[in-house]
Amino acid sequence: MTATATAKTGSAGITGGVMGKAEGAAVTTRVRGSRGQQRRAGGNGVDKRKRNEDEQEAKRRKIAEFGEGAVPESPFSKEEIAAEERRPKRKVAVLIGYAGSGYKGMQINTTEKTIEGDLFAAFVTAGAISKANADDPKKSSLVRCARTDKGVHAAGNVISLKMIIDEEGIVEKINAALPPQIRVWGIERTNASFSCYQTCDSRWYEYLIPTHSFLPPHPQSYLAKKLVDSATAEGNLESYNSRHEEVASFWGETEEKYIKPILEKLDPALRSSVMAAIHTEDVVENPDEEKPLSGDPVTPALNSESEGGQVKESTGPDSAADAKMSPQTTDDKKDLPATTAATGEKTPKPLTPLEAAIKEVKAAYIKAKKAYRISDTRRERVQEALSAYVGTRNFHNYTIQKSFKEDSAKRFIRSFSVNPEPVYVNDTEWLSLKVHGQSFMMHQIRKMVAMAALVVRCGTPIERINESYQNHKISIPKAPGLGLLLERPVFDSYNKRAVEDLQREKIDFTKYEAQINEFKQREIYERIYREEEKENQFHTFFHHIDHYRSEYFLWVTSTGISAAKQALGKGELASKADEAVGLGSEDEGGNGAEEG
Repeated sequence: MTATATAKTGSAGITGGVMGKAEGAAVTTRVRGSRGQQRRAGGNGVDKRKRNEDEQEAKRRKIAEFGEGAVPESPFSKEEIAAEERRPKRKVAVLIGYAGSGYKGMQINTTEKTIEGDLFAAFVTAGAISKANADDPKKSSLVRCARTDKGVHAAGNVISLKMIIDEEGIVEKINAALPPQIRVWGIERTNASFSCYQTCDSRWYEYLIPTHSFLPPHPQSYLAKKLVDSATAEGNLESYNSRHEEVASFWGETEEKYIKPILEKLDPALRSSVMAAIHTEDVVENPDEEKPLSGDPVTPALNSESEGGQVKESTGPDSAADAKMSPQTTDDKKDLPATTAATGEKTPKPLTPLEAAIKEVKAAYIKAKKAYRISDTRRERVQEALSAYVGTRNFHNYTIQKSFKEDSAKRFIRSFSVNPEPVYVNDTEWLSLKVHGQSFMMHQIRKMVAMAALVVRCGTPIERINESYQNHKISIPKAPGLGLLLERPVFDSYNKRAVEDLQREKIDFTKYEAQINEFKQREIYERIYREEEKENQFHTFFHHIDHYRSEYFLWVTSTGISAAKQALGKGELASKADEAVGLGSEDEGGNGAEEG
């Protein structure tokens, strides 16, 4: 047995030796071949350079990926394409500005109206994109610096792509093919591998918000009662009240000055019905709008619950705002007439006494809120909340489908400040909030603004913002997109290299400062003020939150995060309650995608 084992071992050893020599020879051959290839590559650099170019192109195409159904059909025939003169394309950075109202965001999508869709069509019309490439933006390596959400504006943004720019007045030709709410400021030549997304150092955003957004919830609202109950139970009612000291008399004075004169005109039974309807509803309507006509769909209330306590149907602040933002629904419904069957003539739909009284009281509350002027103390508290975002933070609760453990949820905020000088438009006081960050995730800024506003208006300790960075999920609604504006992206690193090494012009928005400021005032600021005056989106948003009968937002109370129903983790289906407050799936993308 020992001999047999020895024989087998010896045989194996001999075989192993032979195989070892063969493998050694093969390895030597491979090494020599590899060294030969390395020497050849090192000799002319072609292989290495081509590999780098291929990698850069792959990255650009990955960023520029538009998904299924995003490629438009060519507007030109094969004969037209064949007859077109071929002209050289150059890699460029296109500096643009736009008002996002009526658009489904920045990123191109042939099934929806988008900023990039209109821009690309204008490039084709102006001859900056060849007819052969008119059917697919990916052929031009189109990349955006910041992908803004539906309804979000930009005074300055950048897209990079390959364009035909040898014709005089190309910027003017492009602008002539664009609507007034989209402008091209300028076009700068870049190096061939330039990507505005990868090269951007940071971004500046501005958010405009009415100061009445920082008023505490009405004492009769669901949220206000929960705040007081929690503060009482936790033994810190005095501390809670101290954070509302400068606005403690607001609602009492409002009732006396604006609401009482209306109620005194009503009989007692109707009076109680009106106030009950206003302070128990969960979806507030624009007081300037009529109820839907007979046969029209009625928006369901959020607290329509089954016996099991599950929400049957829901419409959140974002969906309500989104409906109003779409081009088809921006008309004021109060002008929508009813039809008289007998005569065929159109007459206004009459309101019942209860409906008329509710409408009048709602309008009075909004008028009172617009008359509010924020104190220095409360504005400083807003700044204190915004300052809690500065630095590298884990913003997994401020976007969608991001977990605490993902490194990509960490973002660096350079500054977040409130302008101490308010702006007054149509009797409403507005604050300008400006945030400077390296990059932002989808909905991140709107959720940051909503969190700061809720902390201030609910008398919540600022520390609650720091707790939101920890390993637990909480529901943070996103503030209306109406107030958000991309001010400009920053390209300091590239600009230095462009001048010193590439002999190219800087990507510099200051060259167009006068044009941008005029556009920003006319197409963005005035649009924001006008739409808010008509639709009261901020009032609707916060009123909805205050009357939303759920535990999702009770992290604002003195009990803390433990009082709130936890938001769902990554990958789980969102509940209808989450969808109602903008935490569910949307048509704006997923996976916590980059906003810019």
